[in-house]
Amino acid sequence: MYPVTDMERAIAFYRDVLELPPGDLASPVWVEFDIAGTTFGVGTFEQIGVPGSAQSLALEVDDLAAFRARLAERGADASEPHELTNCWISVLRDPDGNQIWLHQSKVPA
Repeated sequence: MYPVTDMERAIAFYRDVLELPPGDLASPVWVEFDIAGTTFGVGTFEQIGVPGSAQSLALEVDDLAAFRARLAERGADASEPHELTNCWISVLRDPDGNQIWLHQSKVPA
């Protein structure tokens, strides 16, 4: 879960920019998204933490270059990919500054 300051802005970013499908649970202070059978949530209440401090969400993408291009079309800036032994990674931040890792594995699925 990630702390945010503005739920409408966060929902628009995660749903429309990152293309995460909304889950079944949504309230004025908490919204969930479904990611490959798991749940990711954003919220505005104090127990989640300080907005802009989260950095543990990593999303697997099939084609990092194409995904970065779609992000750019939507006004989101992801870093240049960094190549590692088994993958490429790129980083972007949500509107509150929370860090999101984009990951493309070199190992075929």
